[in-house]
Amino acid sequence: MTDKNITTLCEAALDILNTADAHEKANKTRIYTVQWREGQIISLGCVTDIPVRPARPEKPELLRPWDMPKHKKANSERGKISLLHALSHIELNAIDLAWDIIARFSNYAESETFILPIEFYEDWLKVADDEAKHFLMLSDRLSDLGAAYGDLPAHDGLWESAEKTAHDFAARLAVVPMVLEARGLDVTPGMITVMDEQGDQKTAEMLRIIHDDEITHVQAGTAWFKKYCDYYGYDQEVYFQKLVTEYFNATLKKPFNHPSREKAGMIRDWYEPLGEEIQKQESIQDEQGSKKKHA
Repeated sequence: MTDKNITTLCEAALDILNTADAHEKANKTRIYTVQWREGQIISLGCVTDIPVRPARPEKPELLRPWDMPKHKKANSERGKISLLHALSHIELNAIDLAWDIIARFSNYAESETFILPIEFYEDWLKVADDEAKHFLMLSDRLSDLGAAYGDLPAHDGLWESAEKTAHDFAARLAVVPMVLEARGLDVTPGMITVMDEQGDQKTAEMLRIIHDDEITHVQAGTAWFKKYCDYYGYDQEVYFQKLVTEYFNATLKKPFNHPSREKAGMIRDWYEPLGEEIQKQESIQDEQGSKKKHA
């Protein structure tokens, strides 16, 4: 299934990004991770022909966020399938996001200024492997319920953040792990509670694994963001807020899961003021979305 000629992480990244089948993308990720750890993939490498968008399967149908049907409550089987399908889509995108950051910023390994050591790329290889594990777990759970990834539509807004930050290393860290993945820390505990109340321990345990892994992902993003700021002498709080305001066109929704965010190294003073300020714009954005939907 994997290319035997691949000897660098960047070659593996391109192979994953150009693989359309979701399960093949996840399984290849897990295999390449083992090959790196066992020394079969021997170096980082460097590539320039990175796709703007990763390959995707024919299904699910990708819709604009405002065209998505409203999620049903997870206390019904249909609602649970809808929830697990949405999470599967997020995890599939997360696989590509992790590989994309490895390949897209591989030139930083030999930069004349801020240099990324191999530990950075290994951090994101672990993230990719975790996301692949999550996708395959969720896919198996969907199968238990008589469903599969691709059965429902999914929104196409998740990759927009990657495209917007493709040219800016610090912005990619600020938006993807420190905003998008941190949002998962906020909402997943509530999902776990719902599953526990239903007596669905299998799904609840999966969500606990995902939540705990995501803490390490946010932690990695935060740590490398701080190193970047320190190198250039940027105020970490000010620069984070600047990048999020510039590149993230949505609200930082409350309530925040401060304990999990703290474990991930995030500082409350960084993100909480953004949530308060951006939420004032929420009604304006909702109105704009409504206009787009009916245009």
